[in-house]
Amino acid sequence: MSEGEPLTGDGVTQGIVRIGDTVRRPLRPFSLTVQAYLAHLRDAGFAGAPLPLGIDEQGREVLSFVPGEVPRNPLPPETAGEEVLVALARLVRALHDASAGWAPPPGAVWGGTPASAGQVTEQAELVSHRDYYPGNVVFRDGLPVALIDFDLAKPTTRLYDIANAVWYWAPLRDPRDRAPAFAGLDVPHRVAVFADAYGMTAVQRAEFAPFAVDMARRYLENSRASAELDPVFRKLWEDGAKDELPRAEAWLREAAPAIAARLRHEC
Repeated sequence: MSEGEPLTGDGVTQGIVRIGDTVRRPLRPFSLTVQAYLAHLRDAGFAGAPLPLGIDEQGREVLSFVPGEVPRNPLPPETAGEEVLVALARLVRALHDASAGWAPPPGAVWGGTPASAGQVTEQAELVSHRDYYPGNVVFRDGLPVALIDFDLAKPTTRLYDIANAVWYWAPLRDPRDRAPAFAGLDVPHRVAVFADAYGMTAVQRAEFAPFAVDMARRYLENSRASAELDPVFRKLWEDGAKDELPRAEAWLREAAPAIAARLRHEC
């Protein structure tokens, strides 16, 4: 069989190849759990994820190839429109609706960064994707339509998943660390656009801003700890995370009141 076309993915997972209409990935401890989750999404009618196709003769997990375009950093100008936020919010909501009520199989194993692998949120509401990094969002005709790379999927909360999506796509970053097309955007407004399109509850809106600040702090701590455990994450840390994540936390603390007010539709 052909070795296939190498796929770069997020730059963290090596050895991913496309063969025909399939993607082959190295088998990891959590792969079969993720395949069970993807099978549930398929059965629930969610069309925005790869189909799980088992294990091949080389011991690799096999997934269907999801056609479309995957944006790379820095995000291009055409991804900065509010219609992209709306489509992504609706995609995340559809994923949550399809995921609700699914019970992971006994002995489920979950992935994560080196500093968080296997950890599960205590008050988890559902299993979800948890990593809306641009390289994991597939576009067609200029809008998000599907998600790939479910390596960080695990039991979580709706609020965390929403905050993670907005982290990358509002984005919740210091203007110095955003793509040029995003640098001058009204982030509190964009958070509200996402919230409206998703259908966030009053409780989720009230909890969002302080939660996002705490999430930024945890991202910084996790990134620093992961850099000490894994050379790939050490490179990510040295290449910018060590400076960008503290700036993101500081910017979010300052922006939190405006975000909270916009989510309450006060301005």
